[in-house]
Amino acid sequence: MRIDILTIFPEMFSSVFAATIIKRAQAAGKVEISLHDIRDFASDAHRTVDDTPYGGGAGMVMKADILSKAVESVASVGERRSVILLSAQGEKLEHKVAAELAGLDQMVLICGRYEGLDERFIELYVDREISIGDFVASGGEIPAMVVCDAVIRLLPGVLGNVESIKNESHANGLLEYPQYTRPPEFKGLKVPDVLLSGNHKEIEKWRHEQSLKRTAERRPDLLKK
Repeated sequence: MRIDILTIFPEMFSSVFAATIIKRAQAAGKVEISLHDIRDFASDAHRTVDDTPYGGGAGMVMKADILSKAVESVASVGERRSVILLSAQGEKLEHKVAAELAGLDQMVLICGRYEGLDERFIELYVDREISIGDFVASGGEIPAMVVCDAVIRLLPGVLGNVESIKNESHANGLLEYPQYTRPPEFKGLKVPDVLLSGNHKEIEKWRHEQSLKRTAERRPDLLKK
């Protein structure tokens, strides 16, 4: 997969993309990530990318002409390509959305700032708007990092243990069951006997029951789905 990120703060991504799973995925050739500074496409000495909104109001709006030059400079890779705007107004990032994105050849992520983007740019260039929750972040950079992490870990061959993906929270519509490791007793709390029994059928049954119980307690809305 190829991921192109358009931002006015490319330096924000360096430490995140140089560590853990994302770093290993790049080293293994599973994903290629390229950062593009939107300010490089401004024509004035101050590298201006925003202006005051028509009709008045607070804040500044990112300019359609600058953004269009930035997007058009990104070469297309493969047939399955999507230009995505990180936006508080977008569809919520869920596991099924991350799985859909993992099937793309190329994601072009646009990180907005200020009051927003000129609507004409969105209408002409953006295929999809994605939100990481019902709140407003200072910009699209951190949401873009979240999208990258959620998608890259689902790419074939990135995680060695495929079963861990199948059983984790939201993969099958439920929250994941509780996990335990050594020691068998910690500050008076013991590991459930069934996990020490070696009976894999009973362990599987217990884990499914715990997933249902945890989902009912913490996210009953998921059970309704």
